[in-house]
Amino acid sequence: MKSLAGWMEGFTAFQMALLLAVAAELLFATHLGQPNKMMFDETHYVPAARTIFGLLHPANAEHPLLAKWLIGLSMAIFGDNPAGWRALSTIAGVATMLSIYAIALKLFEDIRTAATAAILAMINQMLFIQARIAMLEVFAGAFLFASIALLVWGRDRPSLGWVAGAGICLGLSVGCKWSALPLAPLLGLGVLIAWPERRWRAATTFGLVAAFAYLATFAPAFFFAERPLKLDEIVMLHRQMLDLQTNPLPPHTYQSTPWQWPLITRPIWYLYEPVDGVQRGVLLVGNPAVMWGGLIALAFCLWDGVKDRQPALLALSSLYIVAMGTWVVIPKKIGFYYYYYFPGLILPLLIAAVFHHSYRKEERWLPAAFMLLSFGLFVYFYPILSAQPLPNDRAFEHWMWLSTWP
Repeated sequence: MKSLAGWMEGFTAFQMALLLAVAAELLFATHLGQPNKMMFDETHYVPAARTIFGLLHPANAEHPLLAKWLIGLSMAIFGDNPAGWRALSTIAGVATMLSIYAIALKLFEDIRTAATAAILAMINQMLFIQARIAMLEVFAGAFLFASIALLVWGRDRPSLGWVAGAGICLGLSVGCKWSALPLAPLLGLGVLIAWPERRWRAATTFGLVAAFAYLATFAPAFFFAERPLKLDEIVMLHRQMLDLQTNPLPPHTYQSTPWQWPLITRPIWYLYEPVDGVQRGVLLVGNPAVMWGGLIALAFCLWDGVKDRQPALLALSSLYIVAMGTWVVIPKKIGFYYYYYFPGLILPLLIAAVFHHSYRKEERWLPAAFMLLSFGLFVYFYPILSAQPLPNDRAFEHWMWLSTWP
C-alpha cells in the first residue's frame, strides 16, 4: 500500500496527468467497435449527426447541435462505422477525467489526491460507458468540468482570461445538452466569490461569454441546405426545444426517479442481444463502491466543511447537491439513470477530498483498500460494461445484485 503511494508521489503533476490520459484512452478505446451496431440512443444521435454535420437539414430538434455535430466530426475523421461514431467520445471522456484531476490538484495541492479522484472517475463506470457510446452526455460533461477546472485554477490569478475561458466552456456544454444549464448560477456565484475585487466585471464577462459561446453552437443551422435557421427564428427554436423536453412521455421500461439514482436501483441496459453470433451486453450501472461510498463521502464533506470551515469541501458538496437537485425540481415527466452522469462524476472528487482531509499518513491503508475494492468491482462488471461475449442469454443473472435491476 505504501509503495503505491510512494510511486504516485514520484511523478510530477504533468507526468501524472499524461500517464492518466494515456491509460484512460487505452481503457476507453479498447474494443470500441463492439457492439458493431447502434445501441440505445445512438439510434437517434448517429443519424442526426450525419445530417447536421453534412449541413443537410434540422434533425433531433429536442437538443442543441454541438454534441451531434461533434459525433459527425468523429465520423468524418475516423469513419462512419461503430468505432468512428464513438472515437471522439473517448477523447471527451479523457478530457473529463483530466479536468477532474485538475480540479482536485488545485483544491488540495496534492498529486496523490488528484490521481485518486481521476482514477475513481475512470472506473466509476458511468464515465467509462458514456465515453464508449455516441451520446450527448460525455461531450456536455467534458466542457462542464473544463469550465469548473478553469474557474478553480483562475481564482487566485488576476487575469480575467480564466473567467472568459470558463464561460466559453460552460456555453459549449449547454450547447451540447441543456442539462448543464442549471449549474450555471452556481458557477456564476463561484465567480463572484473568487474575484471579490472585480466581482461584477468578472461575473459579467463570464455570463456574456457563456451566452455568446452557446449561441455560436447554432452556427451550422444557418447553412442547412433545407430549412436553414433565420436570426428571427432563434427564440421560436428554443420554445420548440423546451416543449419537446417538457412534454409528457409514454411510460418506459427503464424510467426511474432521481431518488433511485444514487442507490443504483434502476440501471439501464444499453444493449443486451446477440451480436456477431454471440450474446453481448452493455449495462449502464455505477460502480457500487464509488456510487455508495460517494454518498458517505458527501456527508463527511458537509460535516467537516462546516466544522473545519473548509471552502473546498463545501464547494464540492454544493456542486453535487445542485447537480442532483436539478433533477428533483426540473419539469421532466420521466427520468433515466444516465441523468445522474454529472452528479456521479462529482462523487470521485468527494471521496478523494475525504481521503485527503480525514486520513493521516499512517492511515493510508484505508484509501488504498477502497481503491482496490473499486478496481475489483470494475473488473467484475467489465464484461457487461464493454459488450464482451457472454456464454448465453441468461448470463446477465450473474451480475444482478438487486431485484430491481433489469
